[in-house]
Amino acid sequence: MDKYTEMLVFSKAADMGSFSAAARELDLTPSAVSKLITRLEDRLGARLFQRTTRKLSMTAEGHAFNDRCGAILDEIKQAEDAVMALHDKVSGTLRITTVSAFARLQMIKLMPEFMAQFPDLRVELELTEREVDLVGEGVDVALVLSDGLTDESLVARRLTVNKRVICASPEYLSKHGTPQTPEDLLNHNCLTHSAIHHFNDWEFSTPDGVRVQRVKGNFHTNSASALHEAVKAGIGIARLASYVVQPSLEKGVIVPLLQEHTVDSSTIQLVYPHRRHLSNKVRVFTDFMVAKFTPNPPWER
Repeated sequence: MDKYTEMLVFSKAADMGSFSAAARELDLTPSAVSKLITRLEDRLGARLFQRTTRKLSMTAEGHAFNDRCGAILDEIKQAEDAVMALHDKVSGTLRITTVSAFARLQMIKLMPEFMAQFPDLRVELELTEREVDLVGEGVDVALVLSDGLTDESLVARRLTVNKRVICASPEYLSKHGTPQTPEDLLNHNCLTHSAIHHFNDWEFSTPDGVRVQRVKGNFHTNSASALHEAVKAGIGIARLASYVVQPSLEKGVIVPLLQEHTVDSSTIQLVYPHRRHLSNKVRVFTDFMVAKFTPNPPWER
């Protein structure tokens, strides 16, 4: 009897909260998933799921079994990764997640070189602004634009500094004037991010220390790239990552503001689940990205 398959199917159904979703993920039929779960429950002599027409939820026995299954499946994956590492084989699927602006402007253009080096590797890239559960969602590595790492199950590798620039177009400034102090921004149209609210808390250096100012305006979007286009169009003032705006700054399409007051920056990090044996696919991707972004990132060269 294939206990590994039973545990894999059970764990996927538990994570996704649906037999149908687990079936799609594992390329099985829903009836096959249901039969495997029923067979497992019969063998264990315990009900692992409560099933209704609208909802699938785990029992107390199901939660206990899922905790153990996760550890066992992870050990099996680590064993496979360790064997593959002995043969120096880089293959399989590498699942990456990052924010859309960083992927579009900086990362995707590096992928042809990386994938040419490892032709047996398949890359899956998810673009999202939300915080991703790497372990729970089966993600191999994330490029994260923030400081600090509180989850002890993850490892962070620093790539570079993500500097933020307050900027506007010359056309906007000719019409509305140039702010000389952070307080002057209260009289300007500041462009804001509708999905990441702390993005609208701008930090400034003052004689009394760092001060945070919440800005506001009449243009909101959930895309950093759209904010960049809005700044270039003369709609208002925005605070954007240097990797987004550096080409426009060099061309004079937009200009930096309040540079003597700006202190805001964060770290761009590669984050991956902590494992005893780091898979070759994560290792080679990490080494590749570190080589490309250190000591200075491409947009500062």
